[in-house]
Amino acid sequence: MYALFSGVRYASRSGLRRGCRGSTLKHNYSTKTQLPTHYTLPSGDKIPSVALGVWQAGTGEVGQAVKVALDAGYRHIDGAWIYRNEEEVGEALKESSVKREDIWLTSKLWNTFHAPEDVEPALDESLAKLGTDYLDLYIIHWPVAFKKGSNNVLDEALTADPYPTWQALEALVDKGKIRNIGVSNFNIPRLENLTANPLKYVPAVNQVELNFLNPQPELLAWAKAHNLLLEAYSPLGSTKQVKDTLGRPEIKEVAEKLGVTPAQVVVAWHVQRGTVVLPKSVTPSRIKENFEITALPEDAFAKIEAAAAAHPPQRVVNPSKGWGLSFDVFEDYPY
Repeated sequence: MYALFSGVRYASRSGLRRGCRGSTLKHNYSTKTQLPTHYTLPSGDKIPSVALGVWQAGTGEVGQAVKVALDAGYRHIDGAWIYRNEEEVGEALKESSVKREDIWLTSKLWNTFHAPEDVEPALDESLAKLGTDYLDLYIIHWPVAFKKGSNNVLDEALTADPYPTWQALEALVDKGKIRNIGVSNFNIPRLENLTANPLKYVPAVNQVELNFLNPQPELLAWAKAHNLLLEAYSPLGSTKQVKDTLGRPEIKEVAEKLGVTPAQVVVAWHVQRGTVVLPKSVTPSRIKENFEITALPEDAFAKIEAAAAAHPPQRVVNPSKGWGLSFDVFEDYPY
């Protein structure tokens, strides 16, 4: 298995649990399955299996979302330089009573900072805004490098070969500024290209668009076989997909039997697949709901897994055309 489980989350045989509206609900059947609260990375660090994602969380609302999440029990906040909200996240962390060492904090290296000499200054900016002297995880946001100071002028060399960028990240692990490093939006050929190098530190995670409509079973199987943890962004589907996903009959049926919400079923399904899940919301009730998950019975999990794989994958997040690239970042290689 690519990552060891550490701890367990609510098992559905536990009898009673709290629903999203605050009512006490009974489970209609039991299971021996338990959900991990953490995964153990190659470094030995334990990453929480459910995070609050702050992508698209606007000014004046992201800080409150972080506070609500920490109060609800979250200990994993996933952000990025390009989200433009790290300073507000940092203020919320500072005002929280939760100790820094008890919070898993992730940020991401943007495309314009892939040149080795630009990596540390970019990290330092994020650290300053977040009010911390280290990150638990720092991720290459996209496998696309832009030339310094540009929005979409491709740096072909660093896009084809991210190893120099990776070596700069490894140096920052040695400095203690980062504890784990990973990637995001990498397909299998790009992962194979990076890991073919003599790495000092292997990628800890690959954060990708992963949901019921885009389940990526081949990537998940590859990751498990190569000791790489997947993290699921847009786990309920991208914005226009959420209603469709939560209305699927297979998901609604499981939710009704367990006495939970469809969103809780989907979040649990992700964790039960062996991935970190990054639901994003600024609504307090939904933030809490997404954290209060219960293991799915094995037959229910299998039903949802089969239903997810039964339709053509529907990827939503693909900036290739918007960036004016001559290739598709998810389909073409070496670029």
